[in-house]
Amino acid sequence: MDITTLLTQDTLIAALLYLTLSVLYLLILPGFVYFYLKTRWYVASSFERGFMYFLMFFFFPGVLLLSPFLNFRPKRRQLI
Repeated sequence: MDITTLLTQDTLIAALLYLTLSVLYLLILPGFVYFYLKTRWYVASSFERGFMYFLMFFFFPGVLLLSPFLNFRPKRRQLI
C-alpha cells in the first residue's frame, strides 16, 4: 500500500464523517426537535419546557435553517 492511497482513503473517510455529522446536526435532529415541540408544546410541564428551550438553544443553527419551511402556528379554531 502506498502512502498516497492510504492518505486519500483516510481523507475520504474523514470527509464523509464530517458530512454525515453536519447533515445530522443541521437537518435531521432539528426536524425531530420541531416534531417534538409541535406535539408537546401546549401540554408540557415546567421541567419539560426547560428541556425544550435547551434543545432549541443546542440545535439553533439547524432550527434556523429549517424555520422558513416549517409551519409552527397553532391550528385554526372552528367557529360555530
